[in-house]
Amino acid sequence: MRKYAVLIPGYKEDQVIIDVAADALNQDYPKELYDVIVIADSFKKETLVELSKLNVRIIEVSFELSTKSKALNAAMNELGDDYDVAVVLDADNIMQTDFISKVNRAFNLGFTAVQGHRVAKNTNTNFAVLDAISEEVNNRIFRKGHRVLGLSAALIGSGMAIDYKYFKNMMKSIKAIGGFDKEIELQILKETRIIGYLEDAFVYDEKVQKAEVFSNQRRRWLSAQIHYFSKDFLNSVKHLFKYRNFDYFDKAIQFVQPPRIMLLGLLGIINIFSILFNSNEWIMAWLYVLAAVILTFIFSIPGKFYNLKTLFAVVTLPKAFFLMFLSLLRVRGANKKFIHTEHTST
Repeated sequence: MRKYAVLIPGYKEDQVIIDVAADALNQDYPKELYDVIVIADSFKKETLVELSKLNVRIIEVSFELSTKSKALNAAMNELGDDYDVAVVLDADNIMQTDFISKVNRAFNLGFTAVQGHRVAKNTNTNFAVLDAISEEVNNRIFRKGHRVLGLSAALIGSGMAIDYKYFKNMMKSIKAIGGFDKEIELQILKETRIIGYLEDAFVYDEKVQKAEVFSNQRRRWLSAQIHYFSKDFLNSVKHLFKYRNFDYFDKAIQFVQPPRIMLLGLLGIINIFSILFNSNEWIMAWLYVLAAVILTFIFSIPGKFYNLKTLFAVVTLPKAFFLMFLSLLRVRGANKKFIHTEHTST
């Protein structure tokens, strides 16, 4: 049996961390074989007092420029090497009670890293619904779909488990401010290791509820995509031809894909202009492309989202597209500063 370090880094997450830490102690895995470690960056004193009443380890950290990678590195330096697997959660994440047990079975199969099935904790606003749907489309295409094809699943940054010593050693070289999970993933794929996906190992994640938070989060993601595409694309082409490493190349190509909301919006605008300017030779071509994209989304969205709540959320798509477009215009430099997503839902 392996020993697990459940690492929960948080920056000013006073509203959610106590409930999340308490819930993390409820795994059906043997209690002596996993520790819950809260990495507390800029928490209130009263929050730390409440956390100290739980059977969790608290590691306080403070940085001039806070990042998740710095917090994880500081924590693992203090923890030592008495663990076999690191489970990384966000400060709002709730694990299903059998999550670690299912991860352990996956490591029995020889995986170095696995991604759990992250699903929405809340769908209380239109933006939360859109965010939840986006997450599930990613799960279907870039995790489950990739594994069916024999490729690695994409990491998300939380709800993931990685061999502890491998993770600790790798994190020493990771200085990312935004998108640290992408850097981890690229490093794993460069080494031709396979990342597994556990579709039945659930982690519940808070979805963004406000337009402003949606915009900031997407800005951070877009910046990370652009950064890692420019950094790794040429190297991935080299690995493709020299080492036949298609996994690494596939990951680099993913970074050039526009976000789905932006893709739908751009295709819609292109089709409108094709019709208005009577570009007969292009009208059908662009309509086919739009239809193919819509069908892909339809097949990727779980049946539980085909309801009135989703229909109301669809009305928000134009606003979401506009916010994505603004995020693209403001993306410069976003990968060089810490953009915090506040969590409030437990």
